[in-house]
Amino acid sequence: MKNLHNRVSRDLLLDRLAKDDTPRITFSFYKYAHILNPPFFRDHLYTKLSEHGVLGRIYVSKEGINGQASVIAKNFDHCKNVLYDITFLDGCRLNTAIEDDGKSFFKLTIKVRNKIVADGLDDETFDTTNRGIHLEAVEFNNLADQDNTVIVDMRNHYESEVGHFEEAICPDVETFRESLPIVEKILTPHKEENILLYCTGGIRCEKASAYFKHKGFKNVHQLNGGIIEYARQCKEKGIKNKFKGKNFVFDERLGEAISNDVISKCHQCGAPSNDHKNCKNDHCHILFIQCDNCKKIYNSCCSLKCKDFYALSESRQEAYKNDITFNGTLSGKGRYNSLNKDEMLILPDKKI
Repeated sequence: MKNLHNRVSRDLLLDRLAKDDTPRITFSFYKYAHILNPPFFRDHLYTKLSEHGVLGRIYVSKEGINGQASVIAKNFDHCKNVLYDITFLDGCRLNTAIEDDGKSFFKLTIKVRNKIVADGLDDETFDTTNRGIHLEAVEFNNLADQDNTVIVDMRNHYESEVGHFEEAICPDVETFRESLPIVEKILTPHKEENILLYCTGGIRCEKASAYFKHKGFKNVHQLNGGIIEYARQCKEKGIKNKFKGKNFVFDERLGEAISNDVISKCHQCGAPSNDHKNCKNDHCHILFIQCDNCKKIYNSCCSLKCKDFYALSESRQEAYKNDITFNGTLSGKGRYNSLNKDEMLILPDKKI
């Protein structure tokens, strides 16, 4: 049987990608659909996409598919045909990246999950197909300008921190599952107003809009295609761009600029910055914002402790990793306050 999983090391794959200047197209897509045999469908999709050199991260479940991927530019149409040959994906929107250096993914991963987005909801308790009204960019802007409209960012705090729509409510949450009850409480005084939801590519709003309609909110709308499609339409049609800053993306790029505004700050020194990093100390790996100056000072780490730990030999790191608490062991996605206390590394007294 053909190998249906990657077997090459991460470091080798990253090195290959760094040396490869072949133009690639990064795209994302999703579709809610009934998939009777997700493991079989997963293997079929892996085989077909591998033939065209597709890299990316795709989740498959009984409720549908959610994917972010990249493909060699000349193979994009072939890749599209592979997807469109699948009945429920025929004509599915493929959101292409706004900024693309071809380095978004270094391997193909397709996983079977219980849900394509973890939402914590019991889908049997409400009609998941009764979703909000889809709005294109012009319609979104027009509704956003009305006084009786409430705009809600359905993304997480680390996403909205670097970019969001004007006047949007940005919940301080770390997961989509966490956001739903919090947003419901925020919106309760606005049940008769226009509710305008948005997210990266639209998938979270698909479920959220149905959930909020189930909860009694009548005028629920969602940005069709999310921020990615909105930015494309604004550029293509000369529409006013109401999104300020950078759109966080879940690949190696970690973001693409939608406007020139820098609305966030370096988590270490407070200087203007919108560059997300994962701490170079893999035993921490916290996601945080770091300016170029702090990148040099901290050697791409989130703290002096992680910088000192990263400088240790691999054997010493392995020996001490379970004895030390890093920022990432407290909060995987990071928050500004978790990075304020900058302690030096103190190794426990032990023989190794």
